[in-house]
Amino acid sequence: MKKAIKSIADMVHQAEPSTAFTIVLWDGEELKYGNSPQVTLHFKTKGALRRMMKDGFLGFGEAHMMGEIDISGDMAEILRLGFTIHFEYLRPSAMMMLRIFLFRLMTRDTVRQAPKNIAEHYDLGNDFYALYLDRTMTYSCGYFRKNNDPLEQAQLNKYEHIARKLMLKEGETLLDIGCGWGGMLIYAASKYGVKGRGVTLSRHQHEYANEEIDRLGLKDLVSVEYKDYRELDGKFDKIVSIGMFEHVGKRYIPNFMKKIADLLAVGGVGLLHTIGKDRPTATDPWTLKYVFPGGYLPCLTEITREMGRCGFSVLDVENLRLHYAKTLEKWIENYERNAGKVMAMFDQVFVRRWRLFLHSSAAGFKYGNTRLFQVLFSNGLNNHLPLTREHVYQNMGN
Repeated sequence: MKKAIKSIADMVHQAEPSTAFTIVLWDGEELKYGNSPQVTLHFKTKGALRRMMKDGFLGFGEAHMMGEIDISGDMAEILRLGFTIHFEYLRPSAMMMLRIFLFRLMTRDTVRQAPKNIAEHYDLGNDFYALYLDRTMTYSCGYFRKNNDPLEQAQLNKYEHIARKLMLKEGETLLDIGCGWGGMLIYAASKYGVKGRGVTLSRHQHEYANEEIDRLGLKDLVSVEYKDYRELDGKFDKIVSIGMFEHVGKRYIPNFMKKIADLLAVGGVGLLHTIGKDRPTATDPWTLKYVFPGGYLPCLTEITREMGRCGFSVLDVENLRLHYAKTLEKWIENYERNAGKVMAMFDQVFVRRWRLFLHSSAAGFKYGNTRLFQVLFSNGLNNHLPLTREHVYQNMGN
C-alpha cells in the first residue's frame, strides 16, 4: 500500500514539480513534496488507502465522508492534483463497476423513478439551500460581467443574459422546464411582462416558487406546476431549461428534444443551459451514488445531434465553464460559513459529503472535462432573427 501511494505521489510531483503537498500515512509517516505545502492529505487508516486504490474517486469519497481521510488546507488544490493524473490511474474494480451499472439501471429517469431521483437531491429542504445560495434561490451557473460581481448580481446577470438571447417580449409565452425555485420565470415576468409556466419534480421547489410568485403579485402572469416534462402540452413562443437537462438521462435525450419540438411554436426560440462535456468520459460514480442519482452529463455533440434530428436550427453555443467555477467558489464560501448550521440539520457525514461535492464540482470545471453550455436554437428556420449578437450585449445595465 505504501509503495502504491508513493508511486502516485511521485507521478503527481513529476507532473507538477512546483506544487507542494504532504501525505500523512496511518502510522504517522509523512511524505513531503516541495516547500511550504498548501495541503495535507491524511490517510487515517490503511483501509482508507486500500479503498481508494481499489475504487478510485468513489473509494476516496466514501473514505472522506466517513472521516477516514482528512484534508487539511486547500481542498481545491488536492483535487486539482487529482486531475493532474486524470484520476484514470485509479479505476474502480470490476465488481464496483458492476454495482454502478446495476445502480444506473435502478435509477433510470423513467416517469416513475425521476421524481425519486430529484427528491433525493433537491428536497433536502429549502432552509438548507438558502445557506449557500443567494436571495434568488438560484441553483445554477451565474454570469459574471465583472470579476467582483456578488453572487446575487451574477445570477440576475444570467437571467438577463438568457432573456436577451431569447429576445423576450411582453405578452409572449415562456415555458421553463425544470424551473427550480422560480427565479427565471419571476425575472422574465417582472422585467419583460411574459406569461410563464414552469415545471419541477421537487415538492419543495414547487411550493416555494408559487409562494414567491404570489408574494410578488405575479400570479396572473406565471405559475409553477409539479409535473414531469413528458406530461406537458400546449404551445409556447419561447422555451428555456436551466440546469435540468443533466437529469434527463442518456436514454431519454431524444424524448426530451421531441417533446420540446412539440411544445415550441414553429420559428420559436429555445435555450438549453446545461452542464456537459467536450468528449465522452466515464461518469463519476461517487457523485452518481451519493449526490445525483440518475444524472448524466451529455457531450455537446449528443445535444446538437438530437436537436438536428428534431428539425431545430442551432443559432449560438456559449461555454460558461469558468463562470460556473466562480459560482461554485461563491457557494463554497457560503457553505463553509454556515457549516455549523448544516451540521445541526444533518450530521458530520453529510457535511463532508456536500463539501466534497461542491469542491470537486468546481475542480471539474477548472481542471477537468466539465463544461457549461448555453445552446440557443429555433424550431425550424426563422429568417426574422437578428443578424448579429449586438442585442445581447448592448446597454448592459440591468
